Amino acid sequence: MVEAIEYIEDALTIPIPSSGTLVLDDCRRLTGPGLLWNEAGAVLDVFFQGHDTERLVKLWQIKARCVLDGIGWQGEKVIARTFEGGANLAISAPMDQLYSAIFAVQTAWHFVASSILSTEPGNFDKMIDDLKGVMAREANQELIQLIDAAQTHGVEALADDDNFSIGHGKGSITWPVSKLPKTGEVAWENVSNVPVALITGTNGKTTTTRLSSSIAAASGLVSGLTSTDFIQIGDDILERGDYSGPGGARILLRDQRLEIAFLEVARGGILRRGLPLRLAQAALVTNVAADHLGQFGVNTVEELAQVKIAVHRALANDGILVLNADDPYIVTEAERIETNNIWWFSLDRSTSQISQALESGSCAAWLEDSSLVFFDGKNEIEIIDIANIPLTLNGAARYNIRNALGALCLSRTLGIGDEAIRQGLSEFQNDPRNNPGRCNEFLVKGARVFVDFAHNPHSISAVAQAMLEIPAKRKFVLLGHAGDRSDQDIRDVTKTAFSLKPDFVVAAELQDYLRGREWGEITDMIRKECLVQGLSDDHVILANSPTEGVARIIDLLEPGDLALLLVLSERDKVFELLERFQ
Repeated sequence: MVEAIEYIEDALTIPIPSSGTLVLDDCRRLTGPGLLWNEAGAVLDVFFQGHDTERLVKLWQIKARCVLDGIGWQGEKVIARTFEGGANLAISAPMDQLYSAIFAVQTAWHFVASSILSTEPGNFDKMIDDLKGVMAREANQELIQLIDAAQTHGVEALADDDNFSIGHGKGSITWPVSKLPKTGEVAWENVSNVPVALITGTNGKTTTTRLSSSIAAASGLVSGLTSTDFIQIGDDILERGDYSGPGGARILLRDQRLEIAFLEVARGGILRRGLPLRLAQAALVTNVAADHLGQFGVNTVEELAQVKIAVHRALANDGILVLNADDPYIVTEAERIETNNIWWFSLDRSTSQISQALESGSCAAWLEDSSLVFFDGKNEIEIIDIANIPLTLNGAARYNIRNALGALCLSRTLGIGDEAIRQGLSEFQNDPRNNPGRCNEFLVKGARVFVDFAHNPHSISAVAQAMLEIPAKRKFVLLGHAGDRSDQDIRDVTKTAFSLKPDFVVAAELQDYLRGREWGEITDMIRKECLVQGLSDDHVILANSPTEGVARIIDLLEPGDLALLLVLSERDKVFELLERFQ
């Protein structure tokens, strides 16, 4: 009988030599392909200063190989990725041995750090014997046999601490990990995959996920999605919260009502655990911009682009990667990956990637005049006028035109017809029900009020540019920011909001997002940056919460005004407050 995981994960304590110049920061399981490679296994994040990078990586390769060979994993691999001030160091491992893999990488690092810091290492043979003991306790041969059999049958296998499943959705079967059947006991003829698309990017991924699911529903399919807000199948919300990682994907893909799936995939999930599956039919990268830098060794936008485009590793052999040709980071990174099955989209037909697609007979989509156009390899098909896509605010929201183009391409990759695509694009409303927190509009006291979740300069700039197309007598902006961002990040967000040329700014405290900051510290930084941008002190209003800030703005609103509420918390309370005026 397989031993409970809670007795495995704390089975060993590996001593880790460290110093002020050499620190082991994090160690975690990788349950699927990700930034580093296509393998499951375990990874260490180490930070160092004043040590030779080449020597450290070479020592890692030697010591990790010794440990792998010592425990009998001769077929497993070793990899290292360096970044400014550190490295990610990983090994591959069997899917039934991922906790043991953590102990294995820690053991290898023990010997690396001992060598670099000239400390006495532990007894190698004793540490290997301890590792083998844990491996024997974690081993699950039935799991490995089922994974191999699923691969033979061409269907997905999904495993976690509690459950194991084969297939997707209506073609899936799930068992407790402790009660797995023999491969010969499985009715493989009843197991199948459903179409699955992954959506990632810095901004726009939630909107595109919801829009794509709406299009699929218009085609008559039972569509499901995962996102940073919830897991949904049809009209049923399965769970609320951030489910943009592998755990949320498994919950959805094991629901036997599911006929097609759209999985929002966030940076954190890719880096913490890896991608949720290996047989997706399509993947989309919306854009890449500075956000959440400095975590897991991803310090630059260029490195973040590598994380986002790693979704191509989750594609089946015939899977299609859909990319934004207007994003220079995506274009550059696409040249470095080993896939030729790319569909590009752009706001400009003359973009080189679109021109090349037209010449080569590859599929692509673009905006021409006021219409979305799809090229199927032979014919140019006019799909819909942007005036008929509510999400675009009659073309003012250029970023949502790109999201619509991405959803169009994804839908086509999954075999959805043009009529359903038109219906889904035209019926999807930018309101709190269909797309909460994404440029939701309210009419309050004769003023137009928009609620948006934009929280980085890239997204705020995009929303502000759309708002500039709307005539307004006076303009109001509500701002707040999370405390784990740098002072410069907070100033940059505030500065970017001034592209809307606001007459008033309300700086709201975010009680749940102080993250080490003092109360009043962030709002004071916002206030000072507003003064730098030329706003008078009496036009900067401080509020103790987003809801209080919105109430202050409502008190000041007059007919013809416009308010952009960048609401990062208390969104439901803000909606309730605004809906009183509807």
